[in-house]
Amino acid sequence: MTNGLWGNRSPRFKRIFKTSTSLAAVSVAISMAFTALPEPAEAQTFSFSNVSIEGNQRIEPGTILSYAGIARGAPVSAAQLNDAYQRISASGLFETVEILPQGNTLVIRVVEYPTINRIAFEGNSRMKDEDLAQIVRSQSRRVYSPSVAEQDAQSIAEAYTQQGRVSARVTPKLIKRSENRVDLVYEIFEGGVTEIERIGFVGNDAYSDRRLRRVLETKQAGLLRAIIRSDTFIEDRIAFDRQLLQDFYASRGYVDFRITGVNAELAEERDGYFVTFNVEEGQQFSFGDVTVSSDLAEVDPELFQSVVKLKSGKTYSPSLVENEIARLERLAVQEGLNFVRVDPRVTRNDRDLTLDVEFMLTRGPRVFVERIDIEGNTTTLDRVVRRQFDTAEGDPFNPRAIREAAERIRALGYFADANVEAREGTTPQQVVIDVNVDEQPTGAIGFGGSYSTTSGFGAAISFRETNFLGRGQILSLGINTASSASSYNFNFVEPAFLGRDVAFGLALGYTETDNEYAEFDTAEGEFRPSFSFPISENSRLSLRYTARYTDISNTDDDDAGQVIRAEEEDGSRIDSSIGYTFSYDTRRTGLNPNAGVLLEFGQDFGGVGGDTSFIKTNLRAVAQTKVWNEEVTLRASFEAGALHYSSGESRVTDRYLLSDSTMRGFEYGGIGPREYDSTTDVDDGLGGNYFAVARLEAEFPIGLPEEYGISGGVFYDIGSVWGLSDSTKDSTTNKILYDEFKARQVVGVSVFWDSAFGPLRLNFSRPVQKEEHDREQNFSLSISTEF
Repeated sequence: MTNGLWGNRSPRFKRIFKTSTSLAAVSVAISMAFTALPEPAEAQTFSFSNVSIEGNQRIEPGTILSYAGIARGAPVSAAQLNDAYQRISASGLFETVEILPQGNTLVIRVVEYPTINRIAFEGNSRMKDEDLAQIVRSQSRRVYSPSVAEQDAQSIAEAYTQQGRVSARVTPKLIKRSENRVDLVYEIFEGGVTEIERIGFVGNDAYSDRRLRRVLETKQAGLLRAIIRSDTFIEDRIAFDRQLLQDFYASRGYVDFRITGVNAELAEERDGYFVTFNVEEGQQFSFGDVTVSSDLAEVDPELFQSVVKLKSGKTYSPSLVENEIARLERLAVQEGLNFVRVDPRVTRNDRDLTLDVEFMLTRGPRVFVERIDIEGNTTTLDRVVRRQFDTAEGDPFNPRAIREAAERIRALGYFADANVEAREGTTPQQVVIDVNVDEQPTGAIGFGGSYSTTSGFGAAISFRETNFLGRGQILSLGINTASSASSYNFNFVEPAFLGRDVAFGLALGYTETDNEYAEFDTAEGEFRPSFSFPISENSRLSLRYTARYTDISNTDDDDAGQVIRAEEEDGSRIDSSIGYTFSYDTRRTGLNPNAGVLLEFGQDFGGVGGDTSFIKTNLRAVAQTKVWNEEVTLRASFEAGALHYSSGESRVTDRYLLSDSTMRGFEYGGIGPREYDSTTDVDDGLGGNYFAVARLEAEFPIGLPEEYGISGGVFYDIGSVWGLSDSTKDSTTNKILYDEFKARQVVGVSVFWDSAFGPLRLNFSRPVQKEEHDREQNFSLSISTEF
């Protein structure tokens, strides 16, 4: 193969220029012998009247001449011939190139690269052929290029590196076929996964390594690493972890926190990484004086000061400052003050570790939104994205409002990526908002099994679409069959009813039970449309109508009590009611990253048609905080309910029957009023018209590596179910137990496991105060949920 005129040339061409060089040297020597001033040597030139191209099969001679760039009859130097050779070689079309001057003929001899017949992959099991085909640039029926093939091999190796297989090797091989064709085969050695064996921190005093590891997206290798892949070393994930650590400390007042470096050391066996974050925490700061000022005559600082919720002494957090800025800007709009911007000015007080914050209201530039352009949404309708903006075309431009809209768009979950940028419009006083999105699947079909300590084993089929028909609507269908219960449900939510910030929901459900805990079966159907909308920053109101069908059956067995028999004789019943729920949730605004409060109060009023009239009231309050450097989570909750009928009577399908999710330590319906008769073996849980339960619990690490996702907890529950109407008690001659309030108390321990199947909770409980005929349940398994 020829590499150039002055490199590894063909022997014939090399002899020509070697001879010329020797003659020139002799000429120079003779000249120096006869004259004191030597004359400069002239460079050898060529002139060709003919060009002969040999070896080309697919490439036209004219194409090769165009690359050479040599004109007929024009004098050509050796350097120009070398340039012609380099241009032809750089075209990437030829395996070898030779340029041979033969008198007045220039011979260009080439060997073309073969055509790729097909591309194959061998040795791959962790990545599919179709996925690898998307990575490589080489294509069938195109000219083979060694440089492109090498780049493809590198790209494949990088894809394996992203999966943690840093020892993966890829080698392109050629298999020759007829007619100058080849099969391009990428031989792949995948290697093993390089896990993160240990994540450590240097310089941290306020928070332990265990606590900081929970912040990171990257995890240490654990027992379940075949399922949990977050222990794979990926550089992009480490970069994301740096930002997570920065945000964690910043939200807790450590304004000087910085990461001085991240060391990732690969073990000698190349099967594990040891990652160390070097940090400088600095001091924790709190808010000092929080004031509002303005240099605008039309602004009343006292009015704006009155809506500020930040108080001196609270731990400093940038998110709290952002919340105040948004609140003040909303007030400015309400007051008709356009183009008012809030500039936070922070003064540092190192002596008492406080930060004074002055919110300065200033006049911003008079810039308007010209239009909002949305691209990349093939399924999602424009209006679904557009309604995430509080700003419309023609409104004053507010960068903060645009950033908040971008966050809302990303939070929808419809897009793998969403970029929102502002650029200058047709005039400097106008901007265009460009929204570029990359859609991702939003639907899921599930087939699986289920287990509940109250319903036993069952099969489940579900369908859920969170962006139905691209309208941003939520549609879900579910069928769940268990040994003692079968349920069928349909749910639909329109999050922006009539283009407003009002969510419309429609729920349909039907449940049949073959109750293991009582000698009767039930059938229940429900139709519930609802509307939900915000009424303040942290509160929301829901309004609903409920039509409910209930029926009690299969009480013919002698074990069924007289109360249940009498309620069965009432036949099927339809209840019709309207209701509301008010909720207050501080988690919406993140006022405290370590604590939160949830309050819910709701009532349903029966009698809007139907067979009964009643008032049903429910209350729920939950508070949570983290202590001891956020290692321990403390949680307290209280739930209560009251049911009062003014027309008709409550039945077992209406009254409160508590499950272990409300009060642990007992079976479903295991506490509260019971019809009991030892002579007839009647022992039916009837439920009560009232209930109240208080729960106290703590969750903490138990010494296992956090990558296992296992932690422990303890809990204490106290509560009761009580209350039957006089007519219900009069319907039986048997003994009614526990109609009055009788507190039960339960203590226990919990094991929390963040498994690949979801967050599981195992409760081991023991009642310390109970009644004789209560039905205990000392173990329960459930899905662990946040409050």
